[in-house]
Amino acid sequence: MAEMFIEVDGLEKVFTIRKRAGLLRREKREVRAVDGISFGIGEGEMVGYIGPNGAGKSTTIKMLTGILTPSGGRLTVAGIDPSRDRARLAHRIGVVFGQRTTLWWDLPLRDSYALVHRMYRIPDARFAENLARCVDLLDLGELLDVPVRQLSLGQRMRGDIAAALLHDPDVLYLDEPTIGLDVVSKAKVREFLRELNATRGTTVLLTTHDLTDIEQLCSRVMVIDHGRLMYDGGLAGLHEAGESERSLVVDLARETAPIEVPGARFVRAEGPRQWLALPASASAAPVVAAVAAAYPLVDLSVREPDIESVIAKMYGGTGGTGGTTGGTPRAAGESVR
Repeated sequence: MAEMFIEVDGLEKVFTIRKRAGLLRREKREVRAVDGISFGIGEGEMVGYIGPNGAGKSTTIKMLTGILTPSGGRLTVAGIDPSRDRARLAHRIGVVFGQRTTLWWDLPLRDSYALVHRMYRIPDARFAENLARCVDLLDLGELLDVPVRQLSLGQRMRGDIAAALLHDPDVLYLDEPTIGLDVVSKAKVREFLRELNATRGTTVLLTTHDLTDIEQLCSRVMVIDHGRLMYDGGLAGLHEAGESERSLVVDLARETAPIEVPGARFVRAEGPRQWLALPASASAAPVVAAVAAAYPLVDLSVREPDIESVIAKMYGGTGGTGGTTGGTPRAAGESVR
């Protein structure tokens, strides 16, 4: 195997939870948040890291950044052990947590970026170039003098992404970067990340519940569930393994018989609105064209399958007892380490 920029081997994280079990007694139990996962990410890759809530995604990211210390296994990023040399690693990575900002709440964006400039000791010319580039591509020009607390969620998220990139990190960790964003803001963030990866070769690890983020940005996806790596391969293989389906919601000018077009199946109807389903790995364009040509179409929307439904279909509700890796299904109960 070629040398990987990020190497994870048998990584584990166990939390000890103490719960009151009486007036003076407490019970102690262990929660295995990450359970022996292994993977490698090459320099310049854009990889989606997905799974349901509580699967272990954020815990993995925190170990990759050095925020948390692993309970077992081995982990290196750019040859650095994050938990042993967090300060040195900080200059090589950028991190964006969608639920939490790294910006200073009462300061305008411009002042927050000035603090980042000093914290990372970024050369003046390099800082000015990177700031100008981020401001242009993320459309932040009119926001630089606005206090962070007055920014909308989408504006703040774009501001956080810019802050994470001012020191030219080699790898960018994005934890739910498009959560709660409107369509326009999502499009801007996705376009910026594509351009960043293409021109700078920045390695990106993206966690998200939005499969559209993965489809538009990543050629590879890893699925984690109950702390175990269940799948590692292409997105098409994930959809095939999970037999997932897109939903087409069709609004017609009048109530008609169930729609019949090649490549889709009728699901249900409510008056002039009908629901169709087609394989998520297939293009929706031929189906949309066929519906538009044969029926009095008023509106149509495509809904992507959510992560939870994909995983539930992949493993039949087994709660993580089965899995896939490298795009190949594993038998139920087989080790995923």
